[in-house]
This record gives sequence, C-alpha cells and structure tokens, in this order.
Amino acid sequence: MHLSPVGISKLCFLLSLALCAFLMLLIPTLQAPARQGDLPPPLPRPQLRPKPAGARRGLGAEVLPPGGAHPNKTTLSQRVTLATSPQTPNERTAAELRSLQGAEDAAAQRRYLGSRSRDPLEPKDIFLAIKTTKKYHKSRLELLFQTWISRAKEQTFIFTDGEDKELRKKPGLNVINTNCSAAHTRQALCCKMSVEYDKFIESQKKWFCHVDDDNYVVLPSLLRLLASYSHTQDVYLGRPSLDHPIEAAERVKSDGSVSVKFWFATGGAGFCISRGLALKMSPWASLGNFITTAEKIRLPDDCTIGYIIEALLEVSMTHTHLFHSHLENLQRLPTNSVLDQVTLSYGGFENRRNVVSVGGVFSLAEDPSRFKTIHCLLYPETEWCPIRSHP
Repeated sequence: MHLSPVGISKLCFLLSLALCAFLMLLIPTLQAPARQGDLPPPLPRPQLRPKPAGARRGLGAEVLPPGGAHPNKTTLSQRVTLATSPQTPNERTAAELRSLQGAEDAAAQRRYLGSRSRDPLEPKDIFLAIKTTKKYHKSRLELLFQTWISRAKEQTFIFTDGEDKELRKKPGLNVINTNCSAAHTRQALCCKMSVEYDKFIESQKKWFCHVDDDNYVVLPSLLRLLASYSHTQDVYLGRPSLDHPIEAAERVKSDGSVSVKFWFATGGAGFCISRGLALKMSPWASLGNFITTAEKIRLPDDCTIGYIIEALLEVSMTHTHLFHSHLENLQRLPTNSVLDQVTLSYGGFENRRNVVSVGGVFSLAEDPSRFKTIHCLLYPETEWCPIRSHP
C-alpha cells in the first residue's frame, strides 16, 4: 500500500496524541509514596487543667496546684507589688480586679470589693483646721489647748496671722503662720482659707474639717459622722446659717454679671469636706486660686467654699444639725444631746449667756464657755477634772 506524504504526516500526528494520553495515565502510578517526615507536624492538643481544690471557697481559701501558682492568678508577691505600686485608686482597683480573673466566683469578687469599700476611719485621717488671729491666742486658744486639742494634737492645725513665741513653745502643736492680714475682712479670711486648703491637700489625709477658735469639737461624734461616708465620694457636710440659698452676683465680664444661688455651710459652726471632693475643687481653690474665686463673687471664705462646690461643681451640701455656732440659741439644745453633737460654741461679748445647758462639773462662773464641763463629761480621767473614772 502506497501512502502519500500527507497521509504519513497525519498518521504521525495521531500516534503522538495516543502516546501523550498513555503517558498522562501512567505518571501517577510511577510517583513514590510521600514519606511521613514530609507531612506537617500535628498541632499540639490543649491540655486541660483541673480546677484548684479551693476555687469555690472564696479568695482566701484558694489552694494553688503543686509546683507554682494558678496560670490565671497572680502570686502573693505579685499582689503585694500591685498593692504598693504608685497607681491611682481607680487603676489599683482595676488591676486588682484583673488579678481575680479566673476565680469563676462572682460572690468572692463582691466580698473583695466590699472589704475595700469598708475602709476604717481613724483620728489621724482627719485634718482639723482652726482659723484664729493673734489677738485671740490667749483668750480663746488656751481654752482649746486645755480641752479638746489635747486629745487631737496630731491632726489639728492652727492657722493664724502672726508669730507667737509662746505658742511655738507648746509641744506637739502644728502652728502655721499664714502671713495674711489680721483684719476681719473678706480678703483676710479668704487668704487664710486658701492656705488651709493647700495644707490639707499636701497632708494626704482623708477629710478636711474647718472650725473656728470658739468651737469645741466632740471628737468621738466627729469620727462617727465621717465614718458613715466615703472620703472618695463627693461629701460636703455642714450647717447653713440661713434658711434659704444665698444669691450672689457672679461677675462673668467687666461689663456684666449673672445671678447664682447656692447653699453654704457657715464656717462659725464648722464644716467637713471629703478628699475626693476637695481634689475636684483644685482649679478654683489651689495655689491662690481660692482668693481669685472669692473676688469673682465678692463673698467671704465659707460662702466661696459653697460657691465652688454647689454652683461650679454642682454637688449638693449635706445639711446637718450636729454643727453649732454662737449665731444660734445654744440654750435650746437639749441637755441630754450635748455630748452627741459634733461642734459646740459659746456667746461672745454681745451675749455671754448664750451657752449650752450642761452642768454637774463646774459652775457657770468657773466655766463660762461650758467647754471644761463638756470635756470632763467626755473624758472624766483628765487630770484637772474633779470627776475621775474609777479603776
């Protein structure tokens, strides 16, 4: 059979296609099987740890597994470091809460937070500021040194306006010369209050309490009152001298003013401010700003305190009848409630008979302010008291 050149070319092409198809089918069978070492290693399986035996017993009863701490817990040394690290209270609380993650016990966390909120109050936590002037060092301060200050020297700070060598000689007293004017003017009073505020912030104490040099502070009652509040919250305790909010002209610009109303606690009866609230007052009260703020409303120091807290910070004053000044009728205070009050006072030159009705220790002639009588009723073991406690 004779094939033409064209036929031969077609035949060769068909044979090539057949050979290619055959080789394609043969290649998979010629490949070597993959070795085990060529395969990717398997992922590690998670290891489940059993819960610690004490996980359900609360924070204090937790038992750590042998060989180390629970992976989701901080160690004791870490907690000590956490508690003493220089963080803000909010940061410390958040960090401590993070350290409790993994406890899987909400009740334990609530108990932990509850224990943090019940922070016991001690006398040393209170900053007691007494505002006075040099001419009253003998007639007023001597009486306070003999009575209630003798029980609270560490936390009492005397703010005056002149140097007194005799006063400096008294041991254990904190006397601060404000270098303010001795005049009883708005500017002089605000100058002293400005120094009081700055010294309190420096002290790191929890409560700022201001009283005048004619106040007796019943320390047990003050401690009970403040212990019922949190020093980290916004607390402004005092007694208003008016039965309505005061209205002041707030100077906004040199060519105009607006009227503002607010309550204020009279400084003559004393008042207390929590540290949390005092820190918020800083833009208007610290480093001389208090004097500037007072000039804005042209009112005395205690009114300026109320203006900053109620008008600017919008925090309401907590009214209490446990603070007393010579501006009220002190004889109307029931005798059986005198020792439960926080501050007491006595009448001045205009009304010397305006004193609390309490007796049994000194006569009115021996104790015209009644402060010695009150002190001996509170502390009968005092050396100069005629009443002594039996052993």
